[in-house]
Amino acid sequence: MSKNNFDQELWSRIAAHRFDDPRAKLTFTARLARENGWSIGYSVRVIGEYRRFVFLAMVAGHVVTPSEDVDQVWHLHLVYTRDYWGPFCQEVLGRPLHHGPTLGGASESTRYNAQYRQTLETYTAAFDTEPPQDIWPDAERRFGADLRWRRVNLTRHWVIPKPGRFGFGEHPRA
Repeated sequence: MSKNNFDQELWSRIAAHRFDDPRAKLTFTARLARENGWSIGYSVRVIGEYRRFVFLAMVAGHVVTPSEDVDQVWHLHLVYTRDYWGPFCQEVLGRPLHHGPTLGGASESTRYNAQYRQTLETYTAAFDTEPPQDIWPDAERRFGADLRWRRVNLTRHWVIPKPGRFGFGEHPRA
């Protein structure tokens, strides 16, 4: 996959697809932000990266693996079944795009790690830029710290950050 064989027609369709229903009081972007504790601005950026991921899934010639944040967009999009399986897969992509979760175990871990590294390389070749590190971290973080998240009801629990890479109160996705 290189810039030379970039499918501009497919990219244009993906880029034009609207995730937010203008009639909705809670838009796709707002729901994504709310469910993940992200700002609207960060959510918009991750949706942009989801577009790039989906493009790669269609043209890379190999299985691609998303970052954790891009996977959250994909999960939410799958909940919007009428859009996902209807206009998005049928009209925008022209074929289904199935989500295949891991079966677990060491061999699966090795496989997904290798697929993710290859996805990052293909991203760089296709878009002629490095993927943004805050959305597409290196494989060690993607399959290390990024797998440690849990949904927490913030009306019932306090969440106090541990000291470390981001420090107290600092959030990488704000």
